[in-house]
Amino acid sequence: MSKNSEKTKNQPENDEEMTVTLDLEDGTSVTCSIVTILTVKERDYIVLLPLDADGENEDGEVWFYRYSENEENPNEEPELAYIEDDEEYEIVSEAFDEYLDNVEFDELVEAEGEED
Repeated sequence: MSKNSEKTKNQPENDEEMTVTLDLEDGTSVTCSIVTILTVKERDYIVLLPLDADGENEDGEVWFYRYSENEENPNEEPELAYIEDDEEYEIVSEAFDEYLDNVEFDELVEAEGEED
């Protein structure tokens, strides 16, 4: 993949997950499930889970991109850009790990509440 921004196309969303299709510069497209959007040091990042042709992801690999929206035109497609700096990538990766820890904790609390 190149280091230039990728364009996104919004896909019809179902009740459970929202997806986008990334048009890569080599002419291929990859459908990804949107995991979350994180704000780290006042910058937004999107976490994407690439899906295969069956809509599955077997290895759990996620992709991190810088994420920005045009606040003046909310109908404009969001822009994604590569994270080229290793330190920045590591900070986003750590923030995502923290996000996953919080999600797991919330699910555990909910499960325990259902048992009572």
